[in-house]
Formats: sequence, structure tokens, C-alpha cells
Amino acid sequence: MTTIGTPLSPSATKVMLLGSGELGKEVLIALQRLGVETIAVDRYENAPGQQVAHHARTITMSDPAQLKSLIEKERPHLVVPEIEAIATPMLEELEAAGVVRVIPTARAARLTMDREGIRRLAAETLGLPTSPYVFCDSVAELQAAIDGRIGYPCIVKPVMSSSGKGQSKISGPADVKTAWDHAMAGGRVSHGRVIVEGFIDFDYEITQLTVRAVGADGQIQTHFCEPIGHVQVSGDYVESWQPHPMHPEALAESRRIAQAVTDNLGGQGLFGVELFVKGEQVWFSEVSPRPHDTGMVTLCTQWQNEFELHARAILGLPVNTALKSPGASAVIYGGLNATGIAFDDVEKALQVPQTDLRLFGKPESFDKRRMGVALAFDADVEVARERAKLAASLVKPRLA
Repeated sequence: MTTIGTPLSPSATKVMLLGSGELGKEVLIALQRLGVETIAVDRYENAPGQQVAHHARTITMSDPAQLKSLIEKERPHLVVPEIEAIATPMLEELEAAGVVRVIPTARAARLTMDREGIRRLAAETLGLPTSPYVFCDSVAELQAAIDGRIGYPCIVKPVMSSSGKGQSKISGPADVKTAWDHAMAGGRVSHGRVIVEGFIDFDYEITQLTVRAVGADGQIQTHFCEPIGHVQVSGDYVESWQPHPMHPEALAESRRIAQAVTDNLGGQGLFGVELFVKGEQVWFSEVSPRPHDTGMVTLCTQWQNEFELHARAILGLPVNTALKSPGASAVIYGGLNATGIAFDDVEKALQVPQTDLRLFGKPESFDKRRMGVALAFDADVEVARERAKLAASLVKPRLA
């Protein structure tokens, strides 16, 4: 039996999010609709999620002492990591001591916080197909790995980053030092370590949203959303759509891989499993134990979007992953570096048929910072893609 108390009362069910960007904001909204008291934590003030939560807290989440102090003070029932740069060993310590339950588990948060833990789990423990890879601690090691095993072209990524930050493609020896420097600048934490991956000649990438939720029999059941196709530029999502057409064998293999990874990580909640696909072949790429940026398309495509699915699953409630309509999303970039920008022509964007917008409310804009997303639905996914891109292009960020 799941019981939810009243917010701001002694009976309150309290959930703390570690990371309160645009994805966290939607999770917080979903939790509040279910009567949960929410605590939004981020490294900077007035983060998008902090603007809608019951309580806003600002700390350095990678600092174990600060993280422990806040959790012991607030005493949430659940702690939900929404970013990678968190002191996960402290979460494991607090979970083991019975202080708090971490979503999906503290171990899963630790393994997925950097690419090394999850890649070694997938390839070496579970035996899942992945691209060839080597972890490197210097430019010299990177060059040696490329020369000795990986070859050109290849992809270099920091072991800890998100949304493609610090990622680059290397075409030849002249690119190696630049790629290393880019990875060092783009990592969430200055880790001094990268992964170099052999390039897979894939047809397309998908995100397989996978939900572990309690079923009617009280046991954990795995649910799958329809596959999400997406376009990435320098590893950063710029457009997504759902469903992405797939060969039945490739879809079955994608779900087998997604279930193998998420079963091992355990716990409850939604996972974003990224996969490369060529014909009927599928390779595991990455997994996030939380809603995925490409999954913002589900705000207009599913009866329960990815944020509602995550909220329900972590609370032990039933979930429904059914598709409502094909649809698409397209990113709205800041286009300039400034604080407190404004957006013109919002009404023109919303005049595009069957569209919607989400403007995230980020206090500071950068040229390539994601400041919003346009959504569109249509029976024809290609029509939805064009409408989403058009609506996004019509929103004009400017200095306030």
C-alpha cells in the first residue's frame, strides 16, 4: 500500500531532487500533482526546478560533507539524483545506514555517474555489445589507444559529463590534443580521464525509455515506451521524435539490452537507455537512471510522460507507457550570453498547428544553452518534426 501525506505537514511525503534543471523541474511538477512535498537542490540559485518546488536549497552536490548535512537536516523519504556530479559514495553510506532511500539505488547512481562504471558493467559484466573502447588518463595514452586498438575515426568523451559536453569526433592525429582539451573543459568534474570509442557505422540512434515499477502483485515489472529517435550535434540533443520505426528484431534486441542493464542496476524509476542500431544489430551506448533529455518529446506523445512515469514509479504507483500520438521536439537555444533574457514571438510559435512550448526559466543564457523546447504532435511523425523545428525557430531570445 502506498500512502502519500499532505505537503508541509507532519504526514508529508518528502522527495529531494539533486539537480533541478529543466528535467528535474518536470519531475517536481509531476510529484506535486501527486501531493508530494518537494525539495529542489542545485549548485546555483533560482534553477528551473527551484522555481516550482516547496523548498529550494543551493549546495555543491559533489561535496560529501555538504550533501550529508543537507540530507540529515531535511530528512527526505526519497533522494532522486538528476545529474551526474554528485558525491555518490556519500549516498551509498547514507543509504546503507538507513537514513534515506536513493532512486533507483545508491549503487546505480554511483555506476552511472561516470561512463567508466556503466561501460564496464555493460560490456565486461553483462557481456552486452558495445563499441570498442579504452579509458585514458593523458594525451599520450589517448594517442596510444587510438594507434594500438581504436583507430580513426573515433569519439572522445569525458568520463563524467552530460548533454554531450566535452565530446568530439577525431578524424586524424591532428585532432587528438584538441579533443583532449575539449574533454577536460567539458567534464562535470575535472577528472583528467576520458573514454575513447571506436566509431560504429550505425543507421540511427534511439533512446529506449525503460521503467521499473511495482506491479499489482507487488513485484517489480519492466515497462517500455515506444523508441525515441533523435538528432545530436556534438553529442548534444537538438531534435527528437517518437516513435522511431525499427525492424522488429532490432526493437526486441534493444529491449533485451535495456532490461539486462536496468535489471542489474535495480530499484524503481525510469531509465534512459541509449542505443546504436544498424539493421537488426544493436549496440549499448549509455544509460541514465532518470528522465532523458530526448524524452522531452513524451510531453506531447504519451498519456503519462517520462516525468510522470518516473514520479509514479519511485512512489510505488502503477504506470502506463502507452503512446497517445506520434510527435516531435526541437530545442530552443539561448543564442546569446546574458542574464535574464526575454523571448519574443512566442505567440507566432504557438500559431504553428498542434504545437506547444516549454520555456525553462534558466536565469542565465549561453549561446548553445538549451533554454526551451518546442513540441508538436501529428499522426505523421515527419509532419510533427517539421512543425516542432518551425515553432522552435520562431522563438526569438533577446537581451531584456
